[in-house]
Amino acid sequence: MKTRITLKELAKLLNVSVSTVSKALNDSPEISPKTIERVKELAALHKYRPNPTAVNLKSSKSGTIGVLIPNIANSFFAKVLSGMEARAQREGLQVITYISNESHDREKQISEMLTAGFVDGVLIAIAEETQRKKDFEHIRNIIQYDIPVVLYDRIDFDMPVDKVGIDDIKVFYDATRDLQNKGLKKIGLATSVHHMGVGKARIEGYKNALREDDTFYLANSANLESLKEKTLKMLLEDKVEAVLCSDFDSTMLTYRLAYENGLRIPEDLKIIGFIRGGLAKYLTPSVSFVDQSPDKIGAKAMDILISRINKKNTGPKEKILIATEVVHYESTQF
Repeated sequence: MKTRITLKELAKLLNVSVSTVSKALNDSPEISPKTIERVKELAALHKYRPNPTAVNLKSSKSGTIGVLIPNIANSFFAKVLSGMEARAQREGLQVITYISNESHDREKQISEMLTAGFVDGVLIAIAEETQRKKDFEHIRNIIQYDIPVVLYDRIDFDMPVDKVGIDDIKVFYDATRDLQNKGLKKIGLATSVHHMGVGKARIEGYKNALREDDTFYLANSANLESLKEKTLKMLLEDKVEAVLCSDFDSTMLTYRLAYENGLRIPEDLKIIGFIRGGLAKYLTPSVSFVDQSPDKIGAKAMDILISRINKKNTGPKEKILIATEVVHYESTQF
């Protein structure tokens, strides 16, 4: 196996010091143009590449950002990661992605590893199991090591860190009001994430928008069979006119149940969901959805983290809310 040539080996071949080679590669005015040319020619010949770890030792930085993703199957997080990667590349930083799979133990293991100094900063969307257990000590440990941390998407937690997400309460408040203003009274909500911070916030927004004489219709369960039963009751017995779906699973389940039970969309039932725009558009009929701008969430979270790492921002921790909108397709046509 071919090994990469080092600065020391280049210096030996040229019969100069390691310091001279390093300075020549960085076009130092201390080194003559002729020597710079010789060094660069030999470096190119041997395909020399600087060691990022060695380069960053001088500044006590690794040049690396750690990103914890709770669920790689969720296309939302893939879009968030894309926004992070694009922003990091502009800064010349590397991104290492870790997947917690919604596991508290896995998230804890990753967090302990990150405190060993592998990364300059951490971006975290807190795992579902961690939220259920309400055990955030491992995240607080990262903070205590003076490693900058930014929470993204799942941000409703009392921690002294920057946070970037959306206003989940306002999203469903506005969506409910919009349907009410168009004459609908029987509006329900389906959710498989009611036990998580984002799910609770969306339920709160919906409830806040209900008027005094409105009935509260809720189908909630993390178990899809149970959610199916509750959603069917809401559709067939309660005969709701519209359903707000707070996540991908509840959106697709409600859509499927309407089809299986002969409910026409949008004539008999209107749906607003949390679903990827590319998929929502190509369903028949197409489904109205909440555009969370995940790439913007990722880019902004990375931007704030970089400012903290470079100490350009030493002020109070921020909570940044990215603007959202409901994109109306066929499922909410009147």
